[in-house]
Amino acid sequence: MSDATKDEGYTGDGTRAVRAGLPEPVKHEPTLPGPVFAAHFHLPGEVTGPYAYGRDDNPTWTLLERAVGELEAPGREDAETLVFASGMAAISAVLFSQLRAGDAVVLPSDGYQVLPMVGAQLEAYGIEVRTAPTGGDAQLDVLDGARLLWIESPSNPGLDVCDIRRLAEAAHARGALVAVDNTLATPLGQRPLELGADFSVASGTKQLTGHGDVLLGYVTGRNSEAMAAVRRWRKIVGAISGPMEAWLAHRSIATLQMRVDRQNATALTLAETLRQRPEISGLRYPGLPDDPSHKTAAQQMRRYGCVVSFTLPTRARAERFLEALHLVEEATSFGGVRSTAERRRRWGGDAVPDGFIRMSVGAEDPEDLVTDVLRALDESAD
Repeated sequence: MSDATKDEGYTGDGTRAVRAGLPEPVKHEPTLPGPVFAAHFHLPGEVTGPYAYGRDDNPTWTLLERAVGELEAPGREDAETLVFASGMAAISAVLFSQLRAGDAVVLPSDGYQVLPMVGAQLEAYGIEVRTAPTGGDAQLDVLDGARLLWIESPSNPGLDVCDIRRLAEAAHARGALVAVDNTLATPLGQRPLELGADFSVASGTKQLTGHGDVLLGYVTGRNSEAMAAVRRWRKIVGAISGPMEAWLAHRSIATLQMRVDRQNATALTLAETLRQRPEISGLRYPGLPDDPSHKTAAQQMRRYGCVVSFTLPTRARAERFLEALHLVEEATSFGGVRSTAERRRRWGGDAVPDGFIRMSVGAEDPEDLVTDVLRALDESAD
C-alpha cells in the first residue's frame, strides 16, 4: 500500500485515486512501474513466492488489484481484489465459482442485457434462476432458499436503484451470498462491501478507466473462502487481463475523481435541461430530486453516475436525434471522457421502448454538450 493511502489522515477521493496501489518509492525507479510482460518467471527449486506463471499472477496485476481494493474497500484488511479480462469475465467468475447444480440464484430482470444469456447457461448446469426487477427491492420476494443474490444498482440501462443494505441483510439472514454490480456507480459512487455485500463486481472498461481503450473487469470480496474459489475459476478458464491493459487501467485511475466529478455534474445539468423538453418521456437520472430512485440512492450513493436515460416518441425520431449530434458519438458502452449515446433497443436484449436512449455524459464543457443535445432535439423533430 502506498504511503498516502496508509496514512489515515488522507481520506479524500482524489488523493486516494492518485496514490492508489503505488509501490513504496525506490530511488531511480518509476513511481508507477511499467507493465511486466512475462509468461513465466525464474523459479529454481521449490515453488515459492508470488510469481511463477503468467496465468496465475503478474506484478502489474498486483499493483492494479491493490489500487482497486483501496477504492472499493479502504481500510479493510479482509478484502481482496482480482482483475479479469473483462467485466463479463468477472461476473462469470463469481456466478460459476459460487453456484452448483441444485442451487438457486436471484438475478435482476432489468439488468445488463447479457445476464439472460448467463442465466440460460446456469440453468443448463442445473441451477435454478429467479428474476425480479431492481426497483422497489422486488428481489426480496424471491430470495428464500437462494444461494446467491445478484444486485445491479443502478440498473443498466433503466437506472433503477434498490436498497443494497436492506437486500444484503435479508439475503444473509437466509444464508445467501450477495454480489453487487458496481459498474455504473464506480467505487467513488458507492462501496457495496460497506453496504453489506460479499462481492463488488464491475466492468473496468467503463468509467473506472474512462477512455474507451481498455477491456477489464474486477471482483473485490471480503470472504476469503469465496474469493479463493473466484481465483481458482480465473486460473481454470484463463480469463486474465493483459499486462498492458492492467497498466493502462492503473494509470487511468489517477484521474478517476476528476473525471467522475466533472461527468456527474454535467449529467445532472443535462438531466435538468431534458426535463423541460415535451418530446421526452421516462427521463431517469438518480441525482434528480424527483427521480423515483433518488431517495434510496441518496442514502447509499456518494455520486450518481454519468448515465442519463430517456425515451423519444419513436424509433425514427431517436435515430434522427442520434445522427444530428455532433459532440456525442453513437456507440455502446459508457463512462468515457467522450460522450456517447445509443438507441438501446437496437440490441434486442433490453425491455425498453424503441425510442429509448442511453446517454453517457463525458468530460466536454457542459454548455457545449447541452447546446449540442438541444440542437439535435430541435433538428430531429418531425
